[in-house]
Amino acid sequence: MLDIKVLGPGCDNCKKVEALAKQAVANLGVEAAIEKIIDRAEYPKYGLLYTPGLVINNKLVCGGRIPTEAEVLTWVADALN
Repeated sequence: MLDIKVLGPGCDNCKKVEALAKQAVANLGVEAAIEKIIDRAEYPKYGLLYTPGLVINNKLVCGGRIPTEAEVLTWVADALN
């Protein structure tokens, strides 16, 4: 099972990143635990400088922008290998 974290204060951009992650997981038919992390003190642990952030299996794959649907799909697929 994949471990996916969305880092951010809960703004619209964070919600978009979470929706993209859920969609990618559904499209690939894999199981994933998707967690929202709103505690700013946690961000440096992943190397995040600007929100929103997307962490897959404890690796920061995107920060400070909203990734494309294709990017998220690729990152999730790569994390499965």
